[in-house]
Amino acid sequence: MKTIYEIALEKHAEWKGKLTVELKAPLETKEDLSIAYTPGVAQPCLEIAKNKDDAFKYTWKGNIVAVVSDGTAVLGLGDIGPEAALPVMEGKAVLFKRFGGVNAIPIVLDTKDPDEIINIVKMIAPTFGGINLEDISAPRCVQIERKLIEELDIPVFHDDQHGTAIVVTAGLINALKIVKKKPQDITAVVSGAGAAGSSIIKMLKAFGVANIYAFNSKGVIHRDDMDKYNFVVKEIAMMTNNDNKKLTLAEAMAESDLFIGVSAPKVITKEMVASMKKDAIVFAMANPEPEIGYHDAKEAGARVVGTGRSDFPNQVNNVLAFPGLFRGALDVRSRKITDEMKMAAAEGIAALIAESDITEEYVIPSPFDPRVAEAVAKAVSEKAIEQGLARI
Repeated sequence: MKTIYEIALEKHAEWKGKLTVELKAPLETKEDLSIAYTPGVAQPCLEIAKNKDDAFKYTWKGNIVAVVSDGTAVLGLGDIGPEAALPVMEGKAVLFKRFGGVNAIPIVLDTKDPDEIINIVKMIAPTFGGINLEDISAPRCVQIERKLIEELDIPVFHDDQHGTAIVVTAGLINALKIVKKKPQDITAVVSGAGAAGSSIIKMLKAFGVANIYAFNSKGVIHRDDMDKYNFVVKEIAMMTNNDNKKLTLAEAMAESDLFIGVSAPKVITKEMVASMKKDAIVFAMANPEPEIGYHDAKEAGARVVGTGRSDFPNQVNNVLAFPGLFRGALDVRSRKITDEMKMAAAEGIAALIAESDITEEYVIPSPFDPRVAEAVAKAVSEKAIEQGLARI
């Protein structure tokens, strides 16, 4: 029997790319040609020259996103280069179309220089209504995203950072209803202090979580080691470990109500989960093997468990967030995606599960729930309008 990897390789060879370009304009007659191209095309050009925002009205800009990567942090494969990253970027574009109705173009760049990446994206930005950064290694990805957000007037979003954070927050909103705890009363442990970990921590703080212990491969993050940290970890240090404790991971787990993992397989034991406070919540999202297995976490006493895997309940899947997020931003021609829009997306995802339907195995909706993208888009577009970022 063929493995999924063997089947995927055969299908990719058959497809020769997962995307295609199709015509919307008919080109059957001389009149068709005159309307779609010269001389008729001059008129929308003149309108856009008077007001560049009319590009959203007269071109594909209103429904097109660039999926940009340098191939330095591809899935769990690491720095494999731009060409090797292309199948993933094509896959991301497919997800945009399937789940959000958003057209997306994969763009892989043969440079690792943050300034070059920033400049290239700025140069191509007039073509697109949004920029989705993908699989760029930390901390460079944070630097690149922040600079582009500052300098562009279209949404820029690094999904590896924020997509996971949005879905985790959605799951937490519903999980807390089961365990009857409030965010301000819980202590969280976050394993993984890269781009995703930092975004998760920021969303937890915005949601009201009182105390968070963050861990990287060297141990707990605290404010006595600031000279050893990059700028992302320094920011984490200022948001976490309120009492600046020098705890081991096991010691921190014993104080916690919530564990979130975006790190490495098997860093958490059943004993650690058993030591957590009553009705613990565990989101272990290392892929393909989580920090602790779903069944091990449940057997150790965790009340709610989620992973990044599709073969267990409560899959934390970014596809719940980014298609609807961009759909909503594009619908109102938003200039940015803000922290408030990300929280609105999380709340929109959580609200899809009626309170009477929430169970320990169902705090996060399925990626195939047809309501997801629409709910996220609505929440995001309304927030963009409220914040004065919409152009319609």
